[in-house]
Amino acid sequence: MSQPAVKQFGKWRSMLWPIHGFELKKFLPMFFLFFFINFNYTILRDTKDTLIVTATGAETIPFLKLWGVVPGAVIFMLIFTKLSNMVSRERLFMGMMATFGLFFGLYAMVLYPNRDAISPIALTDWMYTHMPQGFRGLIGMIRYWPSSLFYIMAELWGSAALSLLFWGFANQITKVAESKRFYALFGIGANLAMFPSGELIKRFANIKDRLPAGVDAWGVTLQYTMGAVMVACAAAITIYWWINKNVLTDPRFYDPNEIKKAKKEKSKMSIKESLLYLVRSPYLGCIAILVIAYGISINLVEVTWKKQLNLQFPNSNDYQAFMGGFSQLTGALTIFMMLFVGGNVIRRFGWGAGAMFTPIVLGITGLAFFAFVVFRDQLTGFIAMFGTTPLMMSVMFGMIQNIMSKASKYSMFDPTKEMAYIPLDSEIKLKGKAAIDVVGARLGKSGGSLIQSIFLILFNAASIVEVAPYIGVILVGVIIAWFFAVGVLNKKFLALTAQKEAEATEATTVATPKTVTAKSQTTQV
Repeated sequence: MSQPAVKQFGKWRSMLWPIHGFELKKFLPMFFLFFFINFNYTILRDTKDTLIVTATGAETIPFLKLWGVVPGAVIFMLIFTKLSNMVSRERLFMGMMATFGLFFGLYAMVLYPNRDAISPIALTDWMYTHMPQGFRGLIGMIRYWPSSLFYIMAELWGSAALSLLFWGFANQITKVAESKRFYALFGIGANLAMFPSGELIKRFANIKDRLPAGVDAWGVTLQYTMGAVMVACAAAITIYWWINKNVLTDPRFYDPNEIKKAKKEKSKMSIKESLLYLVRSPYLGCIAILVIAYGISINLVEVTWKKQLNLQFPNSNDYQAFMGGFSQLTGALTIFMMLFVGGNVIRRFGWGAGAMFTPIVLGITGLAFFAFVVFRDQLTGFIAMFGTTPLMMSVMFGMIQNIMSKASKYSMFDPTKEMAYIPLDSEIKLKGKAAIDVVGARLGKSGGSLIQSIFLILFNAASIVEVAPYIGVILVGVIIAWFFAVGVLNKKFLALTAQKEAEATEATTVATPKTVTAKSQTTQV
């Protein structure tokens, strides 16, 4: 092989696999730690939806997110903050992992088999009879409280295990130079976890075909599935223990006494302080709108789609099997987008095009899905030509919409959002990101649920499909606001970036004559 070819091969190798051989001791355990955490994330995400949707309907999800997940997140953060001041980092990580694993095992073995005995059946029967239909989702949340508790804990897994435990640990022990090479591969590994988790979901869901009559197939599926979750929790604890024992004691990878740049402690901002900070800065306000718009948009579409999915697959095992395949397809498209689309679009067409990509995808696919749900009865004859039903077609439309939205989010939305912080001054960047995390995360997650809850109650609707036209109109408004925010932010981003580059060029120009003069004086001497 010629020398230029060898150099080119080395260049491509470093791009695809930028990890040095000696770094595998640190990289691989962190890679598999993230792998197992995301393995559980996929299983829990699909299982929580199956439990709620097949038991009480998709209409429960907006109420559950608003009145269950949000308060649960606040309570969890208070407990986590208290414990972080009382116990060591190692005990906190392993204790949290063990707590989640034990709860999910307890649910499958104790809570679910005894759900009828511990649920307020008589009370909720009375509530169904005497309360308006629009409250059926809220009543369902109370009636099936063990499943609601599972849903809340599964939602918290994403915030606790992913954001707090893994990324908090990774940011603490990973050097800046390592993070530039490690973190992208961590993201790919996270999506690779969707393939084995999706396969296990399908296999355990299809176990009903091998069980004798009279056996609760969904109960057996839950026991096997939560058994896999407990094994993954145990694997994560073991890997974390090994990293602390063998990696963090190696000075090549971690030095607790390493001198770091002093950083002023920033007090956490309240919601009111965060809102005021964002209002004062149009630039940060636009970033917040992007985050909130994505959260609301994906929520509005997902709940309606899950209702269609429930109508097509009323059996829990069938619903779960479908979700397993859905997770695998999402992982495949996300990896493809991350490797071949995301970076190329931003490099060739600029930040604005990259930031517009996600709202365009979500807007087109979301509106097409809502239009199909609203007018599908008029298309029955046309759809029959394809050998399927309007309901199944709406399920497939929604699946494509969700997969494309999630893939574009990971490959385009997240990178462009983080790039928008780069030209800001360090203090504004720090405070702005904290404010957006407080306001954007909460409003994005609860905003869509609040809208759906209001429509269900306002129109006294028993099904989310009944208010689908109004939700579609709201989606249009959110997408328009999203487009407007991207347009404004793109102009400000380009102007601020150009200003920073001009300042850097000017600084270099001023410094150069001094260097030349110094050299000439040295020569004269």
